[in-house]
Amino acid sequence: MESKELIKIAYNALEDKKGHDIRIIDINQVSSMGDYFIIADGSNRNQVQALCDNVEEYMHKAGAKLKNREGYANGGWILLDYYDIIIHIFVEEERSFYDLEHIWRDGIQISIGDL
Repeated sequence: MESKELIKIAYNALEDKKGHDIRIIDINQVSSMGDYFIIADGSNRNQVQALCDNVEEYMHKAGAKLKNREGYANGGWILLDYYDIIIHIFVEEERSFYDLEHIWRDGIQISIGDL
């Protein structure tokens, strides 16, 4: 399945569980680790874990292969690596602290409508 279709699936999974401030960053031109980041946050660790579970369920049903998952037990920052798409799900405070949007500002922020 094409990356853009998987982004839509992951975005919908995050939106379905009330993920906050969902951002998509095209990092293809600035990194070799993947093509896209999706960044979202939840209001607490339980919601962050529910967001992660929902993304994994939606992506599994779409046939996407999960390469790696980190941070689930802690729940403050969960990373889901789907090869070309890397999904970061934070608790609000940790998202502000790590500020990935600023670190990856050379990437291109795109909206779900652009896909």
